Amino acid sequence: MKTFCSSVALAIAVAGAASAQTAEDLINDLATPGDVLTYGMGYGQQRYSALDQINADNVGNLTPQWVYSMNDGRGQESFPLIKDGVMYVTNHAATMALDARTGKQIWKSTIDYPAETPRVVCCGIVNRGAAMFDGKLYRTTLDANVMAIDAATGEEVWKTNSIDFKDGYSFTVAPLIADGVVIVGISGGEYGIRGYIEGYDAMTGERLWRTYTIPAPGEPGSETWPEGDAWERGSGPAWLTGTYDPDLNTVYWGVGNAGPWNASVRDGDNLYTLSALALDPKTGNIKWHYQFNPNDPFDYDGTNELVMAELEGQKVIMQANRNGFYYVINRETGKLISAEPFVDKLTWADGVDLETGRPIETKASVKARAGEQVEIWPSVFGGKNWAPMSFNPETNTAFINSISHGMNYKAVEPAYRAGTFYFGVEFSWVQNEEYTGSLRAFDPVTGEVKWSTKDPSPRMAGILSTGGDILFTGAQTGEFEAFATETGEKLYEFNVGTGIIGQPVTYELDGRQYVSLSVGSGGAWIPFTGDPNLANVPAGGAVWTFALPQ
Repeated sequence: MKTFCSSVALAIAVAGAASAQTAEDLINDLATPGDVLTYGMGYGQQRYSALDQINADNVGNLTPQWVYSMNDGRGQESFPLIKDGVMYVTNHAATMALDARTGKQIWKSTIDYPAETPRVVCCGIVNRGAAMFDGKLYRTTLDANVMAIDAATGEEVWKTNSIDFKDGYSFTVAPLIADGVVIVGISGGEYGIRGYIEGYDAMTGERLWRTYTIPAPGEPGSETWPEGDAWERGSGPAWLTGTYDPDLNTVYWGVGNAGPWNASVRDGDNLYTLSALALDPKTGNIKWHYQFNPNDPFDYDGTNELVMAELEGQKVIMQANRNGFYYVINRETGKLISAEPFVDKLTWADGVDLETGRPIETKASVKARAGEQVEIWPSVFGGKNWAPMSFNPETNTAFINSISHGMNYKAVEPAYRAGTFYFGVEFSWVQNEEYTGSLRAFDPVTGEVKWSTKDPSPRMAGILSTGGDILFTGAQTGEFEAFATETGEKLYEFNVGTGIIGQPVTYELDGRQYVSLSVGSGGAWIPFTGDPNLANVPAGGAVWTFALPQ
């Protein structure tokens, strides 16, 4: 790893700024409006800030304050962290410390990869951000390493290899610090891996535990897999960051698709794929699980963020699942509270049984399992993909970038070869002629869609909502956007010259509120959508920061 500092003065400045973060600091992340210490703005990943200097009345006056080039033309999904006026941001090849007021680079640490690494990464050569604790930054790498970096200097503190990436394993996840443990989840669900979540000692890099998402024969859950070796390549990736409840000392982590997508070769429910897991952060032991899609044939990953909230007196986690249902689950017990559709067209299931927690599948799903070609909504792209939603706890409203694509689907005989795609299906897109993307406000208590937009292209960016009655997101066509939270009216847009699939964040310094996000072309998402509006979106990786004029 190589480290470059812009100047001695700035390096000294950040050395003073990078004071050690305690566990209490992470728990109280949003108490200091100038700091953003955790992925998703708080352990609950609500992506909500009470800051209101920028509001519905003046957001139209936003102006760019600075732009920092990442020197990388791929898609950028990183969530920026801010501590004492210093911003930390990542991409697949580097970690950067920037002056959060000016964008001036303080240091940049680069990562050297084996040349063949990108061959086994799906979908998109990205990194989603870092974690911060005790004066260090923690991140993952595409070649399946976990590493710690000195936040003051950018120097490597330790690096631990998790597994051989050549067998289809990779890391794109932002780590989670929970009870002093660095927790990460593996990628590679399309390569026939055996997925896992694992915890590392924050000081030494020693691996403390590994919890496989596919149980071996004789382990709890193994009875949900057929006899034979299907479990060895049953997938179950865990590539999006979990949430953490310090009061219950419980981590909540979503698990992705089973492999191959052709479900006929893996009879049974296939635990713990497409599940929410409640874990002990010190041991990785599973406290409870809830499975969204038993024996899933449609790649309806359960990896999406598990947002924490309190609704009607219950501590809950919530997920806008790729399968098109919005789940509310009691996070103390794992009991399903509700599961309502948040998309307009949903043909694979008629609903979810609240007693059993299982989906009520349609005849189309039954035919798909039997090997017939069928039209299914949503597609493997999901009713919502990875793009993180926001939840406003003041109004109990979730804001979701949803997708309206269907697919022609047919299961075929799969063929496994290490380090290559392991699908076992053929599919093609079915376009919604009216719209393919929709930003929508959803009430998780009533299941009501309060308002929604109808857009020609789906947004793949995260959402940030604020106390100023606005929310921020971005389009793959390049517009950084602000909307009114009550009505969905677009109040502002600014074209940054490249597609946006990043995650907005807001912070306050010297009494001034800023909004920042990493931008970059849609990368792997663009060809998946089949969207002609995105055919000529220019590439480019950068961090853009906006504020009101002084």
